Amino acid sequence: MNKKLGALALVGASAVVLAGCAGGSGAAPEEPSTGELTVWLVGTDTPQTARDYLVDTFAEENEGWTLAIEEKTWDDVSNTYTAALASNDAPDVVEVGNTQALGFADAGLFASLADIEGDLGELVGGLVDAGTYDGELYAAPYYAGGRIVFYTPQIVGDELPKTLEEYVAQGKELKTDTVSGIFAPGKDWYNALPYVWAQGGEIAVQDGDAWDAQFSSDESLAGLEMLQDVYLNASAAPVDGNERLGNIAFCAGEVGFLSSPAWAEGNLTGAWPWGDEAAGEEVSQGCPDTYAKDLSAFALPGLEEGTTAPIFAGGSNIAVTTKSDAPEKAKSALKIMLSAEYQELLAAQGLVPGLVEAASALPDTASAKAQGEALANSKGTPASPKWSEVEAAQLIPDALVKIAQGGDVAAIATELDEAIEAILND
Repeated sequence: MNKKLGALALVGASAVVLAGCAGGSGAAPEEPSTGELTVWLVGTDTPQTARDYLVDTFAEENEGWTLAIEEKTWDDVSNTYTAALASNDAPDVVEVGNTQALGFADAGLFASLADIEGDLGELVGGLVDAGTYDGELYAAPYYAGGRIVFYTPQIVGDELPKTLEEYVAQGKELKTDTVSGIFAPGKDWYNALPYVWAQGGEIAVQDGDAWDAQFSSDESLAGLEMLQDVYLNASAAPVDGNERLGNIAFCAGEVGFLSSPAWAEGNLTGAWPWGDEAAGEEVSQGCPDTYAKDLSAFALPGLEEGTTAPIFAGGSNIAVTTKSDAPEKAKSALKIMLSAEYQELLAAQGLVPGLVEAASALPDTASAKAQGEALANSKGTPASPKWSEVEAAQLIPDALVKIAQGGDVAAIATELDEAIEAILND
């Protein structure tokens, strides 16, 4: 229905208890015959073409109904979604990160999609797993994406690194007081994980019913020490900044290597402007031709030549909220969002579609090829319903900022492990 977020208190996922488990309970109320369905999308990743298709197609297929899209931020997902989805003014369909879906399902905030799963076509398996709780699908795949390394020869030259060590070394050579050889802001934990994984480290592993955090293992420490070298000697990015600043710095000619989701190519070329004008942000039309015309990309290399470093398999899932006043209409909207026509519009922007058959619409570009190579060696976060609480607590970004400031890596990693385990094993 027509929902507004309003002023909501900061509430963690564990603070909400709805009928003890996912999906809630009790008889469903009778659905209204007309109304307005509300869909929450996060950020600007969903292109306007897809948004328009969803609004128009839903209205055509559901007489007497309209659909409104509200754009949220990733901070909203972490900090205000829980309270909003538990309220009597909840939206109907929401986008969440693939690492967050289990937490919302576990809190009872998502309705089961088991009754329509068979109608959704072949979906990306990793994202299906991310949205499956207690054997049932609660959050369907929306899109996936992998981080690749963008560069332009005007800054980097023609010689590219063949191993992760060469990548770090070249980044250090390119670094000046104003140029980041490797753009690495401290809070960008997605781009930090490949250094840990490449060395054989892990975030956390499950041992029976308990989780054992692994950032202080020998393997993880080797990765974090390499990352600290990048922070201190290859990057001029703000140590307390986030990855969003990378596009701006790249277009200013202040970045050699920029690790970013493949769909950021549209941001850099101007095909997909970014920046929220309503929030007072300048809307960027992309890089000057000096940097954009020869833009290219490659998959982050691994420790051995010819291999790639494991990257974080990012992406989003979409779900029907338990508190939706019109769950059947909400499922109708979700089906449109997983239709071939809609998913192909996502693919055209470089997003790996949640619907497998729509992958044929992915562009034939260097970045698309690099993303395919990168995603072939990708990993995710621990499959715990409480992982969303770890993200909401900003434990990893806060620890990385300390490492970027030159702190004792082993001590910081040990403290981080203790904090992660306190949440996952609570």
